[in-house]
Amino acid sequence: MLEAEFDQFAREYQEQHAASIRLSGETPDFFAKYKIDDVAATLRRAGVKPRRILDFGAGVGNSLGPMRKAFPDSQIVLLDPSRESLDIARKRLPGQASFTHFDGKTIPFADGSFDLAFAACVFHHIPEDLQVGLLAEIGRVLADGGSFFLFEHNPWNPLTTHAVRNCAFDENAVLINSRDMRKRMAAAGLSNTRIIYRIFFPRLLARLRPFERFLTKIPVGAQYFAHAVKPAV
Repeated sequence: MLEAEFDQFAREYQEQHAASIRLSGETPDFFAKYKIDDVAATLRRAGVKPRRILDFGAGVGNSLGPMRKAFPDSQIVLLDPSRESLDIARKRLPGQASFTHFDGKTIPFADGSFDLAFAACVFHHIPEDLQVGLLAEIGRVLADGGSFFLFEHNPWNPLTTHAVRNCAFDENAVLINSRDMRKRMAAAGLSNTRIIYRIFFPRLLARLRPFERFLTKIPVGAQYFAHAVKPAV
């Protein structure tokens, strides 16, 4: 998670992201909103209202708008190693959250600081040898009973791999299948991880999306999320 690597794409991130997902027929806002909708629905079913939320690898703040709407009373912290990205997020949505820079290795918060941690398509940018350590850091700053939602691109979906190959800021990305992600989360102490596959139909077939709830265990969705709850000690 080299700061310079992310800084160089921060200004063009929105345009490059939009171009890379053009085949889906959707916008970056669609992908940001569906993730937060999934998180909010899962927590609502569990009767959980998070007081403090960590958006890990928040970048230019694409998730902050829908996150603020879904959790209007929560304190939200955007964390990223790119100062340039955080500056853009702060200017886009002033006063909506706290914006915190970190060194890409150690999260600068005390144990148990957050009820919810969220990472939106971040870990495929992180070198493999750093991933378990960062997952453990996320687990450390989660409160007992806190939830971690990690969204990632699914390398088994051909449209996803096409989008990544044609995106400049994904040049060094290494996609992670759900099986390997589950193993890395378990190695970090985040066991009993649930995997849900998402986004099976492009906008052209959006009328079929209500049926996606029956497909969540089929590993061909464009993305997936891993959900782990930190056990009470």
